Amino acid sequence: MKSKFSAIILIAAIFFNSCRKENIVDRGQGNVVFLFSHLINGSPFLTDTLLYTNQAGNVYEVNDLMYFISDVIFYDHGSQVQLADLSGAHYINIKTPATLCWNFPLPLPAGNYDSLSFVFGLNEALNHSHNFVNPPEVYMAWPDILGGGYHYMMLNGKWLDQASVLTPFNFHMGIGQIYAGTTHSIDSILAYVHNYFTVHLSGSSFTITKDKTDTVQVQMNVDSWFKTPHTWDFNHWGGMMMQNQDAMNTAKENGFDVFTIGYIR
Repeated sequence: MKSKFSAIILIAAIFFNSCRKENIVDRGQGNVVFLFSHLINGSPFLTDTLLYTNQAGNVYEVNDLMYFISDVIFYDHGSQVQLADLSGAHYINIKTPATLCWNFPLPLPAGNYDSLSFVFGLNEALNHSHNFVNPPEVYMAWPDILGGGYHYMMLNGKWLDQASVLTPFNFHMGIGQIYAGTTHSIDSILAYVHNYFTVHLSGSSFTITKDKTDTVQVQMNVDSWFKTPHTWDFNHWGGMMMQNQDAMNTAKENGFDVFTIGYIR
C-alpha cells in the first residue's frame, strides 16, 4: 500500500512539474535608450546668453550644466528591475552630446511597465570619493572635507544683481553640512546631509518590445529649479550653494517637478 501511495505521489509531482514548465512563457527581452533634453520655459535653451528671467525677476544665463542620475528602477506590476551599482549611474553634460544618449546597460524582459524612477545624484552606496577614476565623472568630485563623493549637479551661470552687475552663480548640489553655531568653518562641521532624491516620472508607463529598442526622452526643465514650491532669488542666496545646507535643501524641494517625460516610443 505504501509503495502504491508513493507511486501516486511521484506521478502527481511529475504531472505538476510538467504543467508548470508548459505555463512558463518566455517573454524575451528588449532594450531601452534614454535621451536627455533640457528646457527653459518649455523650449530648448541657449547657453552663454542673457535671455532668461526667473520667477523672482532675476535675469540670468546658463553656462554649464552637468549632473548624475542613478539607480533607475522599472516597475512591472509590483516587481522591479534595476541597476543599483555604478553601471546604473549616468553622467550628463549639455555640452557633450555623447552624454545625452544613454543605452541602458541591462536588457529588460519584454512586456508592459507601470512606470520608472531614478535617483537625482548619487545615493550613499555610490557616492564615495574615488569611485570614479576617469574623466569626465572624476571632474565632479566634491571636497572630502565637505563630505566627499561627487557633485550631484553643477549648474553654472550668471545673473544681473541688484546693482545690474553680471555676477556668477554656482548652483551646485551635493552633500550638505550641519555646522555648530552660525559660522561655516570646516572645523565646526557636526554632521553631513545627503541631498539626493528620487524622481518618480509621471506618464512613464511603457511597453518593452521583444528584440526591439525603445526610447525614453527625459526632460530637465531648468527653470523649475527656481520655482515651486520656493521662489529662488539669487539676490537672497548669492552665487554659492556649497556649505549652505538651507540653500541646497530649498533646491532639493524645488526638484520634485524638474524632470518630465517628453516621449516614449
